[in-house]
Amino acid sequence: MSQSTPEECVASWCADDDWCAVTCTAHLIGKKWHPVIVHRLLERGPLGFNALKDDIDAVSSTVLSDSLEDLEETGLVDREIVSEKPFRVAYSLTERGESLESVIDAMDAWGADYLEESSGC
Repeated sequence: MSQSTPEECVASWCADDDWCAVTCTAHLIGKKWHPVIVHRLLERGPLGFNALKDDIDAVSSTVLSDSLEDLEETGLVDREIVSEKPFRVAYSLTERGESLESVIDAMDAWGADYLEESSGC
């Protein structure tokens, strides 16, 4: 599994500005389904693909598969083969993925406040 290097995480136009860390975080979890996947794995622990798909019903199988692959490549999610026949895998958060808990919790709290105040999203 390859993890993103700082050069891959931070855009070239960032130029070591003080907001580069925000850019890096957005790069890692900024895609639509990434924070949702991390949220579900934080809440429920390791899940098989179908269980995760059922838990995030609005995402297509292709998008979920691509998102899990992205999260694996960045070192946030681990994929473990549970059985060969029938073939089953379980997805879990790595230690780095688990360290996103406060970020995901903050996103959840802010989003709930925003939705309550403005009926946005």
